[in-house]
Amino acid sequence: MSEEILRRLVEERWTALEAEQPTGERRLRISHLPIVVEQDNRLAVAVDHDGYRHVLVPISAQRRVRPGLDGPVLQLRRRPLEDEETYQHYADLACLRSDLNDLFTELCVDVLSAAESIPENPLKALHHVLDRWKELFRAHGAPLTREQLAGLFGELTVLCRLLEQDPSAHRLWLGPDGHRHDFSSGPKALEVKAGTTAGRRPRIHGLDQLDHPDDGSLNLVWFRLQATPAATLGTSVVELVARALRLCDDEGTLLELLATAGYRLGDADRYRDVRFLVDEERWYAVDAGFPRLTARDLADAGLSVSVQDVDYTIDLSGDLPVPLTDDEVVQVIDAITQEAQ
Repeated sequence: MSEEILRRLVEERWTALEAEQPTGERRLRISHLPIVVEQDNRLAVAVDHDGYRHVLVPISAQRRVRPGLDGPVLQLRRRPLEDEETYQHYADLACLRSDLNDLFTELCVDVLSAAESIPENPLKALHHVLDRWKELFRAHGAPLTREQLAGLFGELTVLCRLLEQDPSAHRLWLGPDGHRHDFSSGPKALEVKAGTTAGRRPRIHGLDQLDHPDDGSLNLVWFRLQATPAATLGTSVVELVARALRLCDDEGTLLELLATAGYRLGDADRYRDVRFLVDEERWYAVDAGFPRLTARDLADAGLSVSVQDVDYTIDLSGDLPVPLTDDEVVQVIDAITQEAQ
């Protein structure tokens, strides 16, 4: 069963259960799913008396659920359930915060998909998915610097624009995985730069960063940002992350991209008070008249390219090159999202 079908199925089942009248504080309203695992048992979703959502993974009476996950957001415990015909033990994973239901849905879709793939051991599948998701929230290494946050701010700003056109556009965000361009749909690419100092002097990394895709086009997006400590001014990276998660159709994949970029939800409190105002935003077509240094240009000039790890700065502070108009920016966004569909 595809992830999209699973997502729609569990949402429909939870919505129907929430519409039912609660019958007791210790009772669950349960809906079994058409996914059969060990001993011909079925996975299920449920809603409790407080309206919290659950996913239920059937286990044998001898199996033990891993301890340690006991709120305040997620709770995992072993739960026996009985009806008129059966008595069955479950690994019961519950979300104790209704405002995170959307994120819990993505986690549950991962759990259900994993259990479906190894029906002989659904508890192992549940533990494996939980381990993977915990890595997304766990802080590793040093936190992002203000300069790194400014760069991420620029990329997330563009990402949200793309997601407004296509909820799957996070798949175009290739920068975290080391691609030479921050966003790419194949023949069309975007490179995003952001700075917090006067002027327009983006730093370029490598001889291929401003080289357009073969038979394609490249645009450079420039943001000049102003850091502000005022809670009522500007926008934080934390807020942009929340917006991107709301807009996208696959929060799990986006969380993995964010983690690869160095941003984990477990570090959000560190970044909440770092806010930026956008002083200037310019989009440029990286064409023959754009200042750049590429291996292709050096080869065309008859120069041998034998140097590596080249970083350089370009100066866009003058009137040239001319930035794109607002209408042209819209056309670029439309083109890259349509190309990916």
